[in-house]
Amino acid sequence: MNRQPAFIVLILLLISLGLGSIYYRHVHNGVPLSPGQRIDVWQVEAEVSFEGIGLPVTVRLAIPRQKQFEVKAEYTASPAYGVNLSRTVEAPHVLWSKNQVDGPQTLYYKANFKSALNVESDPAPTPTNEPIIEEPEPYHSSAISILEAAKAKSGNQRTMVQQLVQALNSDDQNSAMLLSRYSRTKAFDVLLNYAGIPAKIVRGLQLEDERRNQRLIPLVKVYADNEWQIYNVGARALDETLPLLIWVEDQPSGLDVEGGTNSRLRFSISKYRTSAVQEANAVASQNAWPLGLYSLPIAEQNLFRSILLIPIGALVVVFFRILVGLRCSGTFMPVLMATAFIQTELLNGILSFSLVVAAGLIIRSYLSHLNLLMVSRISAVVLVVIGIIIMFTVFAFRMGLTEALTITFFPMIIMAWTIERMSILWEEEGAREVMIQGGGSLFIATVAYLLMDNGWVRHWAFNFLGVHALVMAAILIIGQYTGYRLTELKRFRPLG
Repeated sequence: MNRQPAFIVLILLLISLGLGSIYYRHVHNGVPLSPGQRIDVWQVEAEVSFEGIGLPVTVRLAIPRQKQFEVKAEYTASPAYGVNLSRTVEAPHVLWSKNQVDGPQTLYYKANFKSALNVESDPAPTPTNEPIIEEPEPYHSSAISILEAAKAKSGNQRTMVQQLVQALNSDDQNSAMLLSRYSRTKAFDVLLNYAGIPAKIVRGLQLEDERRNQRLIPLVKVYADNEWQIYNVGARALDETLPLLIWVEDQPSGLDVEGGTNSRLRFSISKYRTSAVQEANAVASQNAWPLGLYSLPIAEQNLFRSILLIPIGALVVVFFRILVGLRCSGTFMPVLMATAFIQTELLNGILSFSLVVAAGLIIRSYLSHLNLLMVSRISAVVLVVIGIIIMFTVFAFRMGLTEALTITFFPMIIMAWTIERMSILWEEEGAREVMIQGGGSLFIATVAYLLMDNGWVRHWAFNFLGVHALVMAAILIIGQYTGYRLTELKRFRPLG
């Protein structure tokens, strides 16, 4: 094999380009490696209701910025209200405003969430030397007693947090004293403040399909042992199998209404599943230079779905021609046959191809006696092929054989050339060579069809364009092979 440095560099470049493109499409764009994968998309609708009292109204609703979820789409429904949707990193929110509001009012915010691809961990809290906020007596003494008991049973921050959770859930008098003043969530935050462990109260929403009138759940986000964790110490238990969407974080409240009374915030949740491939490519197509074809019109996408299968067929032809040593009629005739088989299905395609070629060879044998020039002879064969296809199609339709109507998908010019080449081969080499090359063409076309019609191959060929760089590298490597083919090894059998 050729070991020239330039050739090796070219091969390595193609392999690196192909694998790098596949990695980027899968990891950064989220294109799944297997076909048919689907992802969950959560539709969350926030309903804000209040009573207007005849004054100007300003309504501020906090919206999530959690890194574990991406906002696929978001909408607001607020007739006659001014709306401002702010996606700032510090405090994302929706702001409604209106002059002279009276009576019951209802505003809606709706967003579709999906799991984020690349989830970055929250940064560590900034070290501060602020003094611990002490509670008044007797709550201060109760908190100190709980903290000292927890320290005696813990060896690190995480076990300290767990001991504090257990203390709040016990029947201890000190815990009862704190819970008489605070909710469990606030009491837990107070104890963490005394322990010097960074923590903050957040409000989350557990995503469960077909739920209505849901409220935000108060939670505590704790930074223990160099990691942020969510703790639920409230009365409502969380289902660990359901995703949790943090709705309010680093903001004083989830809903603020100025100029109205009796405000209320309720959530409705639903889920639907969508194609992971389409979702990933829809996002990738918004980039300036997407590595996919989903930014093209649908007609062009469908065209490339077929075109991008041809390199797979070409690799099959190269493998069988160079390494195996099968002979076929025409270099890439099997690829065109395999493409036609995709439209006609395999058995119908093989039968139709055999009938047309057999009938064409019979008529071509008559034309050879007319001593026509090659251009005229080829043109006549083209017309003969068209006539044969029309005749078979009409006959099949009259007989009710609708499967045979797909014969029109075969490339007529290529079939005419195939008939011409086989006819010349028959005259020069005999019928045996025609059968060998015709059978080789059908065999290679069948193998190529089985690969090109495979769902995994279709998925990778269209969604991971880097695959074609790998195919190119494989073709170049095989093209350097100059040894014996598999079919030639039988010549050395007597030596064994």
